[in-house]
Amino acid sequence: MSLTQAVKLEARRLGFQLVGITTPDPPPHFDVYERWLEAGRHGEMGYLATDRARQRRADLRMILPECYSILVLGIRYPAPNQNILKRGEGPVQGRIASYAWGDDYHGILPRRLQVLVEFINAQVGHTIPNRWYTDTGPVLERDLAQRAGLGWIGKNTCLIHPRLGSYFLLAEILLGVELEPDPPFAPDFCGACTRCLETCPTGCILPDRTLDATRCISYLTIELKGPISPDLRPQMGNWVFGCDICQEVCPWNKRFAAPGGDPAFGPRSGVPHPNLISEILLTPMELNRKLKGSPIQRTKRRGYLRNVAVAIGNSHSPTVVPALAQALLHDPELLVRGHAAWALGRIGGGAARQTLEEAAGVERDAGVLYEIQAALDQET
Repeated sequence: MSLTQAVKLEARRLGFQLVGITTPDPPPHFDVYERWLEAGRHGEMGYLATDRARQRRADLRMILPECYSILVLGIRYPAPNQNILKRGEGPVQGRIASYAWGDDYHGILPRRLQVLVEFINAQVGHTIPNRWYTDTGPVLERDLAQRAGLGWIGKNTCLIHPRLGSYFLLAEILLGVELEPDPPFAPDFCGACTRCLETCPTGCILPDRTLDATRCISYLTIELKGPISPDLRPQMGNWVFGCDICQEVCPWNKRFAAPGGDPAFGPRSGVPHPNLISEILLTPMELNRKLKGSPIQRTKRRGYLRNVAVAIGNSHSPTVVPALAQALLHDPELLVRGHAAWALGRIGGGAARQTLEEAAGVERDAGVLYEIQAALDQET
């Protein structure tokens, strides 16, 4: 068995369903990435646009000068077409992107990548130069994955495998050893289909297979740290962390994406469809206990409950008014209070208006007061 074959076999033993190898040559779509940055489509993710990050994405040997090969890996997480409650059943519910139903991949995958590197070292008889990343480093990983033969980049910007769909987390290992590269995946099986573009609630998917991140629900609920633009809030539905819509409508997922994934990413109790009424009232200690080891912790409490408040407002359910009143009048976070005010204005009714008027008399922050007045004007 060759070294390349042995490495691929070990990667699959570690749970990576997709395994491919490519070279550290410049990414084929780097010019698209540059234009995306110049247009400001990355929003507040300034770390993507630094000179150092750009240079490293353009030339991977700036990360690892001794790099000869790049091992590109994909691991399945649960497809969200199972266990989704029908509209109107149960309490007011939110939705979490399915990759975040279980443990945080930032904690799971590096351990497996380390084991794989140790296996390679044992095969060659010495320690080889290496770097590994999983959504954490300056690499255009979908470009590398396509060039390593793992699939094509769909119109929704996701990497799609023709027999397994797109519910994959990607990882890369830059290696100072030469492995046999795989041929790039050349076909584009999206064809004339535009379901993802047509279904995206905020219209963030662009014709050049990039996203306007500033309008993407995943960006708004995770990367954005401040207030969500009021004109986008109604379009967010009940998503409180990430979004799966453009993958759910993809025919390749409808046909081939199985419900199961790696057990590490299986759903925790109460995570895929959180009860929004109880979520908005969680104390910092309670939320930390619920989300320990979850990728949802990235948003911190103020960001997560901001998202919850928006989803509650989009429920249009008067039963949520007491919980929103508690958040508006007593939550320590300005971001949560401001979005709770918006939600009350969106729900409307006498109880909501009474709460807003009460808050207007005691609130001292100008930003929250602005949200309260806007909500009162909307409710009127």
